[in-house]
Amino acid sequence: MNTRNGFRFSPYEAPEQSPFEKLFDIFQELITHTSGDFDEAIDWLRELDKEYELTDDDYTIDDFIEDLKAKGYIREEFEDGGGDIGEGEEGEEGDGDGKGNISITAKMERIIRQRALDQIFGKLKRSGSGNHKTGKSGQGDEHTGDFREYRYGDGLEHISMTESLKNAQINHGIGSFSLNEEDLVVEDTQFKAQMSTVLMIDISHSMILYGEDRITPAKKVAMALAELITTRYPKDTLDILVFGNDAWPISIKELPYLKVGPYHTNTVAGLRLAMDMLRRKRNTNKQIFMITDGKPSCLRLPDGNYYKNSVGLDDYIVEKCYNMARQARKLHIPITTFMIAQDPYLMQFIRHFTEANKGKAFFTGLKGLGEMIFEDYESNRRKRLK
Repeated sequence: MNTRNGFRFSPYEAPEQSPFEKLFDIFQELITHTSGDFDEAIDWLRELDKEYELTDDDYTIDDFIEDLKAKGYIREEFEDGGGDIGEGEEGEEGDGDGKGNISITAKMERIIRQRALDQIFGKLKRSGSGNHKTGKSGQGDEHTGDFREYRYGDGLEHISMTESLKNAQINHGIGSFSLNEEDLVVEDTQFKAQMSTVLMIDISHSMILYGEDRITPAKKVAMALAELITTRYPKDTLDILVFGNDAWPISIKELPYLKVGPYHTNTVAGLRLAMDMLRRKRNTNKQIFMITDGKPSCLRLPDGNYYKNSVGLDDYIVEKCYNMARQARKLHIPITTFMIAQDPYLMQFIRHFTEANKGKAFFTGLKGLGEMIFEDYESNRRKRLK
């Protein structure tokens, strides 16, 4: 212990982690990479244990699994009708004798989303109100700290009695105190506005080509963005869709299990679905985020067949993409593209696409993808909600 200028300092000691906490930290990462496959994640954990001696005789991987069950992070489903282990939040052990299939619970899904949020947006300070301001004053519900004179129609709840009484004393004196309408002061408020966002995730086969896992970082970004919006901006909406040969919506609950498929990239289908989703929103502020690493290579024809071309950039497909970008622009829907590939001809396509929409494009590696999406989400709200 050292003393300097009257202060006493003690050596800093990092908080001790229990054997469960150490393994749980690794397990969360593995379960994300394996798209929610518990057996595969545990197999990887056992391999890591052999190599790095993560456990000892006092606490084994089997003990860790039992703790996961007890804490309600996993459940075991028995085929013989004996019941579930880990059902619900905390989990109750069933009566079955045989070993069942183990899967993660809703509680574990939430933990994974929260972890993604901490990993990607860890430097972000939580907001108490959970909403965004428009920058315009009026009869809203967010106090600004500014005051103005009372106007007919102002609600009584917005009148600042302290400032109004002070005005009355100044205007009429203390001896003959009276409070008139001219003395009333109202605390200004700001309108809170909503933002509707659609996040498009490319799940074409190229997201795992060449030995590079691009789907896991994209999935983490989606989970972090979902957790961010639902906790910090609960009045905002987030819809998520994936696109390969076709496009379809997925729920937040499905994100940990997201995998790529043997798909081409039907960017047009994704954009069309995104705009259909946003047309149904009553909010005036709308935006599309698109995470992709490949060129558009597929279209669905009116007869239900697919037009595909994986060689270069197909003029027919590309022009359809530009048309969708222009349509979104007419609907006042900006598209922000996060391009996680560095091919010059693909970057050129994205630049033309962005120009057609008057949106934004980020050419990024995988490492900074989350921070870039968050920064753009915040800046888009500041610009469009003013």
